[in-house]
Amino acid sequence: MIPVTKPFLPKAKEYDDYLHSIWERQWLTNNGPLVNEFELKLKNYLGLEHLLYVSNGTVALQIAIKALDLKGEIITTPFSFVATTSSIVWEGCKPVFTDIDPETFNIDPEKIEAAITPNTSAILATHVYGNPCDIDAIQTIADRHHLKVIFDAAHCFGTKYKGKSVFEYGDISTTSFHATKLFHSIEGGAVFTRKPELLKKMAFMRNFGHNGQEDYSELGINGKNSEFHAAMGLCNLKYVDEILKRRKLLSLYYIQKLSNLKASFPKHNGDFSSNYAYFPVLFDTKELMLKCLSDLETEKIYCRRYFFPSLSNLPYVQKTSLPVCDSIVERIICLPLYHTLTYSDLDLITRIILRAQNYEVQVPSRIEEDIAELLETALVVNKSK
Repeated sequence: MIPVTKPFLPKAKEYDDYLHSIWERQWLTNNGPLVNEFELKLKNYLGLEHLLYVSNGTVALQIAIKALDLKGEIITTPFSFVATTSSIVWEGCKPVFTDIDPETFNIDPEKIEAAITPNTSAILATHVYGNPCDIDAIQTIADRHHLKVIFDAAHCFGTKYKGKSVFEYGDISTTSFHATKLFHSIEGGAVFTRKPELLKKMAFMRNFGHNGQEDYSELGINGKNSEFHAAMGLCNLKYVDEILKRRKLLSLYYIQKLSNLKASFPKHNGDFSSNYAYFPVLFDTKELMLKCLSDLETEKIYCRRYFFPSLSNLPYVQKTSLPVCDSIVERIICLPLYHTLTYSDLDLITRIILRAQNYEVQVPSRIEEDIAELLETALVVNKSK
């Protein structure tokens, strides 16, 4: 079986060493020493001054919305994981969807301005598949209309934009360290900001609003993470560069093998370095996508329709017709991509996909020719009788 993803795991002894230290200290959570060490090493690796480690990427989004005191409408993308939209609704705001760019799959800045109303408070944009949005265009629009910007960078660990971590941009950026991500701490996430006062506010918010043992500074939630999760993050951080390199090699191999496929891959946006978080394929037709999906699953190779369906069709939002997104969600899948995947695995996957394409394109015409030939033969036989 080949799943769509597998979590990277360090050697068991490396994690066991951290577990032994946790047992000795008996400090399991509540901003323990491993959480602090993890935050420090993350900042050093990413080249950032400020970040907070939180319980998951969804809580990171919720804290970001609350910390910016957003109200009313938030312009966002329909092409993302459900948490992008559900966090907006959960925090009492209204998501306003605009269509996406047909080549990058990110929110289309040219569609944003028309969606702004007196009730708009922010733009929440996802860097889809780790490919940065048009950050500069979005920020320019936000500045012109006095809006806040949150970037959902759940896919973006290791991605750089204009030589800096993509987490550096926006009023707040968020990410996920879920086990499905290329870098993970089993469960986890982070919030990033360049503004010290905003960071301080979010630090209170992730810990119930506590400002000392008997004082409360902010309305808060339990957004903390544990020593056990930080331990996994510390183990995996040592392997990130190796993971990024491996995923790049696998992705480039995919591209080479699928160069004749009737499909396209996301166009990269601007001056950035990719982290190859996913390998999405946008097929020319829904029929070809479904044929490939079925043939792969027959061989126990599992892809994912990611993202499907459009978030503008969720039952708790106002349904919106968005032609580009509505077309893309019907034709896109992510192929398997993870650290231990082999070139032989990729040969098998791509061979099945290309065979499916050949069946769709060539076999029907040959069948029709064969049927015509059989009918002609039958007619000749019948005449001879």
